[in-house]
Amino acid sequence: MDNGNQKVAIVTGGSRGIGQAIAMRLAADGFIIAIHYASNHDKAEESVHAIRTVGGTAIAIQGDVGDPHDVARLFRQTTHEFGRIDVVVNSAGIMPMARIEVDNLDMLDKTIATNLRGAFNVMAQAAAQLGDGGRIIVLSSSVIAKSFPGYGPYIASKAAVESLVPVLANELRGRAITVNAIAPGPVGTDLFLEGKSKELIDHLAKLAPLERIGKPDEIASAVSFLAGPDGAWVNAQVVRVNGGYA
Repeated sequence: MDNGNQKVAIVTGGSRGIGQAIAMRLAADGFIIAIHYASNHDKAEESVHAIRTVGGTAIAIQGDVGDPHDVARLFRQTTHEFGRIDVVVNSAGIMPMARIEVDNLDMLDKTIATNLRGAFNVMAQAAAQLGDGGRIIVLSSSVIAKSFPGYGPYIASKAAVESLVPVLANELRGRAITVNAIAPGPVGTDLFLEGKSKELIDHLAKLAPLERIGKPDEIASAVSFLAGPDGAWVNAQVVRVNGGYA
């Protein structure tokens, strides 16, 4: 398919929450969007429909970011449909709560498989597929700095993802491809809100100087900056979009 000069972005985890907001914002910025989703076909199609309703172009592609074959197919199908890939945003992730206890090793493995192995798979395919001047953006988390009980597997996975960012930026030297991470603070999504009491949510909201929970659109705005022309000189960075939550 010939799209002229219109750029194409892949957004993993783009069917809901922050990923959906990112997909919608990049579509508004003029990108064609390939929305990756893990299992919720209906939610992914809702995102595609919303983009098409406002005149954009989008498709939904199912897969497991932890499976290298699924990730390769995501990139292959996007290239087949649209002829190019310019921006890759890895927003897919899970956040199970599990203390560092002998019975929770399976939760660590599950979290690492999606959050770290998934990020590695997506970053590796992006490195192989993007042309010069491309953008790679991965989602981390500002909770890394908090060391809350029960967040061990999640924090470990996201800290490892952050460590990959400058390494890949150096490995892509000479190709004008930027590699950055966005580390949101608490954001009002199902992923964050699930299993939390109102008291806990209110407490977490008060931790930042701005004293509120973030909005998915605010994270999407930061991604838009990194993906657009104004973000061209930002590379190998972790941008903490968190209202001062530190």
